[in-house]
Amino acid sequence: MTEHVALSITSTGGLDVAGISFLTDLSGALFWDEERLLVVSDLHLEKGSSFATRGVLLPPYDTIATLGRLAAVISRHNPRTVIALGDSFHDRTAHERLLPDDRNAVAELQSGRDWIWISGNHDPMLPRDLGGTVADEVMIGPITFRHEPTGASGEVAGHLHPKARVSARGRSMERRCFAGDGMRAVMPAFGAYAGGLSIRDAAFAKIFPKNGFVAHLLGDRRVHAIAASRCY
Repeated sequence: MTEHVALSITSTGGLDVAGISFLTDLSGALFWDEERLLVVSDLHLEKGSSFATRGVLLPPYDTIATLGRLAAVISRHNPRTVIALGDSFHDRTAHERLLPDDRNAVAELQSGRDWIWISGNHDPMLPRDLGGTVADEVMIGPITFRHEPTGASGEVAGHLHPKARVSARGRSMERRCFAGDGMRAVMPAFGAYAGGLSIRDAAFAKIFPKNGFVAHLLGDRRVHAIAASRCY
């Protein structure tokens, strides 16, 4: 029997990892206020053009849409530092397909702040001519930011593109989500064309062994915290 969950009952705008409180932004970004640090994951820029090279035609607007959403969240929080948590580009040559206007948009987003590109499995050899710095992972206080989750304590990772399905007001809905258990977290994909993996997939059981984690679903007006066991 399907359990119906009223999303408005359990809404939240925060997520804790190893004693650090992050703000969960509706865009799918995390903000660490004390550090003025904004984290986004899995932008997958130029996914549309990547598919086009294989004969699969998608509207070529994913990069401009993703950068537009990123500009909006940066404007909201005015971070001192931005960490792009891997798979910022959909493939190894995606950065070469960026239009001049998109390159300029990236440069404008980086202006006046530190910018860190984390290497991902889609973009393991990030170019050095896009501004910012490149790293495999970054440690700040008790938190390690990396692309692929290992289940380690204090970890904020991406890669898995978590999504969750719930029933609300008699209908089913599926949303991107953060997944966290207080000691580690996996971020949703930020990219306009990025897909998702159900939090009920076995990959999440390896990160959260006892299924005792919470899905922070990106709703229409707020982020909703729902126990993973109540999602399907």
